[in-house]
Amino acid sequence: MSQAAAIEKKEDGYHLRGEKLKVGIVGATGMVGQQLLRMLKDHPWFEVTRLAASKNSAGVPYCQSVKDRWFMDFPLPEAIGSIQVVDADDIEAVTKGIDIVFCAVSLDKAAVLKLEDALARAGVFVTSCNSANRADALVPMMIPVANADHLSVLDIQRQERGYTSGGAVIVKSNCSIQSYVIALEALKAYEAETVFVHSEQAVSGAGKTFGTWPEMVENVIPYIGGEEQKSEIEPLKIWGKVGVKGIEPAQTPKITAKCVRVAVADGHTAYVNVRFKKAISKEAILAAWENFEGVKGLPSAPQKQIHYLSEVDRPQPKLDVMTDRGMAVSIGQLHVGDDNWVRFTALAHNTLLGAAGGAVLATELAVARGHVIQHSQAKAALV
Repeated sequence: MSQAAAIEKKEDGYHLRGEKLKVGIVGATGMVGQQLLRMLKDHPWFEVTRLAASKNSAGVPYCQSVKDRWFMDFPLPEAIGSIQVVDADDIEAVTKGIDIVFCAVSLDKAAVLKLEDALARAGVFVTSCNSANRADALVPMMIPVANADHLSVLDIQRQERGYTSGGAVIVKSNCSIQSYVIALEALKAYEAETVFVHSEQAVSGAGKTFGTWPEMVENVIPYIGGEEQKSEIEPLKIWGKVGVKGIEPAQTPKITAKCVRVAVADGHTAYVNVRFKKAISKEAILAAWENFEGVKGLPSAPQKQIHYLSEVDRPQPKLDVMTDRGMAVSIGQLHVGDDNWVRFTALAHNTLLGAAGGAVLATELAVARGHVIQHSQAKAALV
């Protein structure tokens, strides 16, 4: 009999009882898929047993499918490299014996919606790194430190969509908003009214490296399709509330964004100007950031969610993007002006905190809160 994965909370955090949950990755050969392997290769709760990609990459061991395009700075584990890649369109092959699927495919919106719905209907818990489902009121768009309560909408989603046997879909928010949403979440009590943000985004956000995109070397591209709209709208869903028909977006703050691609390998930097409704001081902001707890006790959670750097020339992607394994936000250059206007610079790793790592952390939270059904261990008991 399938039932919720067995999690026990102890003083040092959450622990899985029994066998690990079986995990698949769809889009395993791409940049985010490979970063997912970074997060999952030694995970205490999850075991990668299924890898899926396009027909062109299917039918061979994973090590062969990424032979000339392994982008990571760690060696491919032999056990993962030996997994036979399956066709992502073969839902039965992708989901058989699997509890959780991380979806990081590069497809158009209609194709992603069709695929993720089919995966959920097959009974697996789907965590998506794609944008297709982000606007759906029944799909939680997760930044766990900001909207953990949104997971409760999964009860409505399963009922409305007819997902059985534990099927569900959650989605990761856009990589461009991680740093400033988390920074502003810590200051929520002061009620941000207006936000202007200029985001400088790394080439890995386009799924590329300098080797595969030489045109980006010593270059800036002042346009990223759809990115500014996502940066302005998605935070409002994250700060929204769960209603009877799903997630109702917040109405404030009013966000205006400019997004550009820059010659940086990893790390999106946000230059933020924000006006608060309530009086605020530099001391209050620094204290709020310092004391912001984030999500505690989960395997992928950072030791400290927000790091403030007092040096005048920080944060810098080259120096700070991997702070706390790439799962933390680094902030600097804080200035408090007149009329409650505040400016600061914030940095987050776009393919870790902003994509693969954030997706794994959101899934851990869903497991800890009893939303993930474990089919592969029928004997598991709910704690």
